[in-house]
Amino acid sequence: MPDIAMHLLDIVYNSIRALAKQITISIHDSEKENIIEIIVEDDGCGMDEETIQHVMDPFFTTRTTRKVGLGVPLFKEGVLATGGTFDICSTVNKGTTIKGYYVKQHWDTPPLGNLAETLATLIQANDQIDYLFTYTSDTHQFCLDTKEIKAILDGVKINEPEIILWLKDYIKEGLSQ
Repeated sequence: MPDIAMHLLDIVYNSIRALAKQITISIHDSEKENIIEIIVEDDGCGMDEETIQHVMDPFFTTRTTRKVGLGVPLFKEGVLATGGTFDICSTVNKGTTIKGYYVKQHWDTPPLGNLAETLATLIQANDQIDYLFTYTSDTHQFCLDTKEIKAILDGVKINEPEIILWLKDYIKEGLSQ
């Protein structure tokens, strides 16, 4: 995958397929610590230990539309290629947490990519899912909580085209500060 945002999109779609209602995405991007930390937590159906081991296999998928599932294996491989670490833990009926720690200054570390587009795409996919997105760097923090936005919208669906366009701009602005 060309960038971290695309890996993130694929990982979060796994959470959506796992029927998650709350997905937390945390990115810590630090020059000082030489790290890009990606954490995705969900409250989906979770996995048992055997399934967790199978998830690392690119020829395992729970989908019926194709016979391979490359998202988690490619993310893991990309993180480890930079000298970083990868971890996945899950509990049946409680959810899953995936953590990847890239070494930021490594030549194999992909760029962050278009996080605003990725987040807007995820929010647009299903207005019943709540997202808590946090981005921190050495100089600032940006947080997006769709529960708060939905409360402000007072019944207007968060995935309406006008709202999605506003969200993209809001996220871009928040990340660029």
